[in-house]
Amino acid sequence: MSTADTTSSADALNSADIKNTADIKTVVRQKYGEAALRIKSGGSSCCGATASNGCADPITSKLYDGAQAQQVPEEAMLASLGCGNPTALANLNAGEVVLDLGSGGGIDVLLSAKRVGSTGKAYGLDMTDEMLALANENKRKAAVENVEFLKGEIETIPLPDNSVDVIISNCVINLSADKDRVLREAFRVLKPGGRFAVSDVVTRGEIMPEIRESVHLWVGCIAGALDENEYRSKLATAGFEQVQIEPTRIYQVEDAREFLAAHNIDVDALAPQVDGKFMSAFVRAVKPAANTNKSCCSPTCCN
Repeated sequence: MSTADTTSSADALNSADIKNTADIKTVVRQKYGEAALRIKSGGSSCCGATASNGCADPITSKLYDGAQAQQVPEEAMLASLGCGNPTALANLNAGEVVLDLGSGGGIDVLLSAKRVGSTGKAYGLDMTDEMLALANENKRKAAVENVEFLKGEIETIPLPDNSVDVIISNCVINLSADKDRVLREAFRVLKPGGRFAVSDVVTRGEIMPEIRESVHLWVGCIAGALDENEYRSKLATAGFEQVQIEPTRIYQVEDAREFLAAHNIDVDALAPQVDGKFMSAFVRAVKPAANTNKSCCSPTCCN
């Protein structure tokens, strides 16, 4: 799809509700492409790829400390559209292979690459050409060799089975319309014993359908968020064990007033459906280790 086609398709959806998966992908690709171009022209960006200078978005602000900021190019920091800091969440070791789902401008990939060292590798996966271009430019500026950015969708990861030690992601899985497939793919590419350690927006309690179906709220990291219990269930269904969800920020309607008002959403009417129901969280899980018991081969050995 050309840039012009993407833009016109997304514009047609701006005042409409989400109808299907293709709608969501079109809008997300267009909005995050715009964010990447804005960074390259000297701007910054918030969750939902909204225009901003000196982003004060409560979801995306103050996620990385000063020491981490000094390790990456400024454009990588400005392009952070996440809701947490998965590099602080994940326990990375030298020599490991890390995959960042929806890597954007590459901040989490570059930080991970430094932690796994020259014997390890960090992959970033993104579907947006503009973000991939920005990420590769940030890789060049950071002079990091053990990094590779891949073009693709998180529902179809272009890596072999059992090839990754750790999967990270930062406020991206909530943007997918097929989260079950994302989690199955994550499970597939992880090695036995591999770790899933992502930051994501999750919900607590019932959310009105009007919120779930809004294009603006989906791209704004809200409408597509899973309920915390549903997230646990989907991870378990995909095969993961040791599932943990740790809230890091709980949002009130005032946190999103400017964003909602900009899209002609009645903030005060929405307040009871938003206050305390949305939160950023660390989501952890483990792929079971391979069975190394080779002696159990008779019909009665497990009795």
